[in-house]
Amino acid sequence: MNILIVEDEASVRDILQSYFLSEGWNVHITGDGREALKRIQLLKLDLVVLDLMIQGLPGEEVCRSIRQVSNIPLIMITSKAREADMINGLNLGADDYITKPFRMKEVIARIYALQRRITQLNKSGPNVLYFNRRRLMVNFEFEDVYIDGKPANLTATEFRTLSILVKKPGKVFSRHDLSYEVQGYRFIGDGRVMDVHIRNIRRKIEEDPKNPQYIVTKIGSGYKFTFQPDET
Repeated sequence: MNILIVEDEASVRDILQSYFLSEGWNVHITGDGREALKRIQLLKLDLVVLDLMIQGLPGEEVCRSIRQVSNIPLIMITSKAREADMINGLNLGADDYITKPFRMKEVIARIYALQRRITQLNKSGPNVLYFNRRRLMVNFEFEDVYIDGKPANLTATEFRTLSILVKKPGKVFSRHDLSYEVQGYRFIGDGRVMDVHIRNIRRKIEEDPKNPQYIVTKIGSGYKFTFQPDET
């Protein structure tokens, strides 16, 4: 993989770089937010590891700017450990959120889990599915979603979440089961992380996110996708 580390704390940056290189990954580093955005334009990257407290431009602004032009997988690593900070990071478009201090084995495992779920998206079933008289299109090969002919610009995690749901329409997934399918590991907590991803998907594909028609909530049970695929 080709990875960009955006971290201005030298000790953290060095240990991330050392472990990533030992995995055989290509590593680029910077501690400046503006420089990070330049690198993202110039390099063909597979992953961005982003700290929030960096020089030049806040990490939140870097993430927001990336999401305006790309759905490249992005993991936030930060000392901001409050649940509100995590939810804000996911709302900005992060695919995962790791707090400092962290264990490198966990960081590596999270990266491999993210890589696996991205590469497995188009391993089964048709490459493209249409729903609701072709108003919603999900392309598994290119990881694209279109709603009424316009790109929905889902992040990697949002796309994975939607793909799990649309491949089993009508099936109710609990928050924790859906998190396991999407993240590749069991989420320990109250399930709000998955709520954030669902809310972001609804905002991008639903005509009225407060009254969704594609992804509905089953009170006390979880989420399900309501439409069967269109006949081709």
